[in-house]
Amino acid sequence: MNTNKVALVTGANRGIGLETGRQLAALGFIVLLGVRDLAKGEAAAKGHDGAIEAIALDVAAPDAAERAAGEVRRRFGRLDVLINNAAIHYDSGSRALPPDWTVIREAFETNVFGAWRVASALAPLLGAGGHGRLVNVSSEGGSLASMGAGAPAYSTSKATLNALTRVLAADLRGSGVLVNSVCPGWVATDMGGPGGRPVAQGAAGIVWAATLPDDGPTGGFFRDGKRLPW
Repeated sequence: MNTNKVALVTGANRGIGLETGRQLAALGFIVLLGVRDLAKGEAAAKGHDGAIEAIALDVAAPDAAERAAGEVRRRFGRLDVLINNAAIHYDSGSRALPPDWTVIREAFETNVFGAWRVASALAPLLGAGGHGRLVNVSSEGGSLASMGAGAPAYSTSKATLNALTRVLAADLRGSGVLVNSVCPGWVATDMGGPGGRPVAQGAAGIVWAATLPDDGPTGGFFRDGKRLPW
C-alpha cells in the first residue's frame, strides 16, 4: 500500500494550481490535478514520474465533486490535502453599479459554491487520517479591511470564500483538519496578467498552509505565512 500523502488541487492544469502541485510532489506527495479538461490535465501531469496525475473535476458541475471523491476513496481511502484553487472572473474593469449579473453569478458558482461542493464531498476523506489540511486560495481583494470599488464579482466572491473558511474551520475543529485561506499575492498568471511576482513564490504560501504541523493555525487568512486582515 502506498504511504505517500495524497493532495488534490482544483483548477490545476496551469498557473498557481499546477505550480502548487509540482511543489507538493517535490515534497513526496501524490498529487491529483483537478481539471475540467482531462486531456489538458494529463498533458500538464507528464514528466513527473507518476507523482502527479489528472482527475476530472469541474467544480461548477453539481455532481463532479462527489464523483472525484468516490475515485479518491476507491484508490486511496483518504485525502491529506485539499486545495480549492479553481477561480474565475477577475473583473477589474467592472463596477458594482450597474451589476453584470452573468459574471457575478458565474464567479460565485465557481469561486464559492464550487469550493463549498468540493470541501463537502472530500471532508470525510480529509478527516480519515486525522491530520487533513484544507486550503482555500483567496485574495487580499476579498479583504473587507481594504475593499473598495472595482472587481465586484471577484472581490465579493473571495470575501465569501473567506467566510466559508471560518465556518468550515469551526465545523471541522477537533477532527484534525486545519482550514485556512491563503492569498498568493499578485502573481504573473493568465488571470493575474504580466508584472506580478513569480508563480513559484505565490504557490509557496499555499504549500506552507498545506503542510502545517498539527498544532498550526486554523480559520486564518494568510499570505507568505503571515496573517492578513479579514
